[in-house]
Amino acid sequence: MSDTTGASYAAAGVDIEAGDRAVELMKEWVRKTRRPEVLGGLGGFAGLFDASALKKYERPLLASATDGVGTKVDIARRLGVYDTIGHDLVAMVMDDIVVCGAEPLFMTDYICVGKVHPERVAAIVKGIAEGCVLAGCALVGGETAEHPGLLGADDFDVAGAGTGVVEADRLLGADRIREGDTVIALAASGLHSNGYSLVRHVLLGEAGLALDAHLDDLGRTLGEELLEPTKIYSLDCLALTRTTEVHAFSHITGGGLAANLARVVPDTLHATVDRSTWAPGAIFDLVGRTGRVERLELEKTLNMGVGMMAIVPQDSTDVALATLADRGVDAWVAGEITARGTHDSGAALVGDYATA
Repeated sequence: MSDTTGASYAAAGVDIEAGDRAVELMKEWVRKTRRPEVLGGLGGFAGLFDASALKKYERPLLASATDGVGTKVDIARRLGVYDTIGHDLVAMVMDDIVVCGAEPLFMTDYICVGKVHPERVAAIVKGIAEGCVLAGCALVGGETAEHPGLLGADDFDVAGAGTGVVEADRLLGADRIREGDTVIALAASGLHSNGYSLVRHVLLGEAGLALDAHLDDLGRTLGEELLEPTKIYSLDCLALTRTTEVHAFSHITGGGLAANLARVVPDTLHATVDRSTWAPGAIFDLVGRTGRVERLELEKTLNMGVGMMAIVPQDSTDVALATLADRGVDAWVAGEITARGTHDSGAALVGDYATA
């Protein structure tokens, strides 16, 4: 007698009921991100945001960005810690948006898993929601996709997209920067979410270090250090624009400090950053020393302890530093804007790093 049982989605590895359970678990966290402009809740086909809120602008410019957190998700998977990776996602998206002076408005996420574990997915969304609160934006929707056969049962990845708004005559960028401007560095919370392919290769691969190993130089386990959430600067940057004149921001992500700073410096000017004004955290030395990574390679891969840079007029420097200090942000004068010489690039690091 032949088996007449037909194929099913569940037999193929997709559990719709688990997906529904994950949505129920995440609703509480999404509600915490709600802004007055958000209409409806989870469950619709699209998130709704009341654009009439933009009527207060003379000429509103919408800013958008999308990103992920790269191979840092592998650290979260190995450690079984899922409620911090969302902070990284929000930071990568919304701190790109605030660079032009835009206020973060709303965000959507995409979570791809090999198998839906409802509590795990809800923990990821919890972290995204907490990050949205820190960035001042709403989480208006998202998608959880189950990809059996393409991803292992414990594998996952996250991505997100965000939207912000800025008044046209308040738009920040290269055209505002002037010779003599001050470059202010805002401290990173750690590695943030870039360079993890190198970090994993050096520390977990070549050196064979265990994530649960306590390292005296770090003052905690390697896993705790590598999973440290990315600092979200959005509201700090907006506070600067309200308290003093700001010409530009630069989010220090992939490509490193000099390359990202050069993206906002006009062709006629040059940004010089003095390494001696700060000491990178112990994790940067650990990666460089353990993997015998040359300084130039480190600097174009990792943030070296600086997560955001603000370029302000020289006479705004003190107010900017005081504003950041009041908000608990470690910041310092790291360089200046000068005329570009014949052989100058957009930005360069000079000197040697300070020692801790």
